[in-house]
Amino acid sequence: MERGGFAYIMSNTHNTVIYVGSTADLQVRTHQHKTKEFPNSFTARYNIDKLVYYEFFEFIEEAIAREKQIKSWSRMKKDELIKGMNPDWKDLCPEIEEWD
Repeated sequence: MERGGFAYIMSNTHNTVIYVGSTADLQVRTHQHKTKEFPNSFTARYNIDKLVYYEFFEFIEEAIAREKQIKSWSRMKKDELIKGMNPDWKDLCPEIEEWD
């Protein structure tokens, strides 16, 4: 059974490092990043715990394809994408925590 998903970008406090990912459950996944559930992961090592961008897709396969597309971009293009949705690079986690 196919289900929806998200392509997302997370960053660290100073926005110097970014991580692009995809997931079926954005709330759970961002919580995993914030709590460093996987202590040896890239996001844990670089203190990446701030959600700065996300997109929803009807099918998880679309989210995965979008993740791959964004990963192939230059850092400048990724920054422009983030600024288009979130000009101040604020943490969007409080916004998604309100979802039911």
